Amino acid sequence: MRKNIFLITGLLLVAALLTAFSGSTRLAADNQQGTGTQPPQRTLNVTGTGKAYLTPDIAYINIGVHTEGKDAAEAVGSNNSQSLKVADALKKFNIDPKDIQTTNFSIFPQQQVDPNGKVTGVNYMVDNTVFVTLRDISKLGDVIGAAVNAGANSINSIQYDASDRSSALSEARKAAVDDALAQAKELASASGVTLGDIQTINGYTGQPVPVFDAKGYGGGAAASVAVPVSPGQMVLTLDVNVVFEIK
Repeated sequence: MRKNIFLITGLLLVAALLTAFSGSTRLAADNQQGTGTQPPQRTLNVTGTGKAYLTPDIAYINIGVHTEGKDAAEAVGSNNSQSLKVADALKKFNIDPKDIQTTNFSIFPQQQVDPNGKVTGVNYMVDNTVFVTLRDISKLGDVIGAAVNAGANSINSIQYDASDRSSALSEARKAAVDDALAQAKELASASGVTLGDIQTINGYTGQPVPVFDAKGYGGGAAASVAVPVSPGQMVLTLDVNVVFEIK
C-alpha cells in the first residue's frame, strides 16, 4: 500500500513538472512571436549642394620654347640658347627652383614635301616646356611678358589655385547641409511623413574651378609691357548625401 502511495505521488510530481515546462515553452514561444522581425526602417535620401567663392593666390603656367631647323643639332642648339634666356628671366622674379619643372623636351623630324608629294628634306622641330608655379600671383603678367621677351613662344594653360581653402570648405559644407535639410523638409511635408534622426551623412568635395577662364597670351612677337591677365574668382562646390529616418 505504501509503495502505491509513493508511486502515485511520484507520478503526480512528474506530471506537474511536465505541465510547468510546457507552459514555460509556450510562453517563450509566444514572446518570440510577439517580438518577431522588425519592419524595415523607412528612410529619405537627399543630396545637398553648397558653393563658396575664393580668390586665387597661386598660378600654374606652361612656358615653352619651340624652334625648327634643317639640322637636328642646330635646332637643339637654338632651342637651348632661347630656353636659357627664358630661365634667366624667370630667376629675376625670385621663383623657387622647385617651382620650375621641365615637363617636356622633344625633337620631332617632319618631312618636307613639294606640291607633287615628293620628299624634299626633313625639318627638325624642338620643344622645351617648363611648368611654373607662381606663388605671387600679382607678378603673373610681368612673368609672362618677361618670358616672351626672353624667347618663350609657347605659353598656355594658365591655371589658378588657392593655398588656403579651409574657410571656403567650411562655408560650402554648411551651405550643402542647409540645402539637404531644406530639401528633406520639403519632401517630407509633400509626402505627409515626419523627419526623424539623421542616419548617415557623407560629403564629396570637388576641385575649385575658375568662375571664368583667364587666358595668357604668347607668341613669337616680343611683349614690351606686362601681359594683361585676370585671375578672377574660383568656386568650390561640395555635395553632401544625407539619409534621414522618416516616421
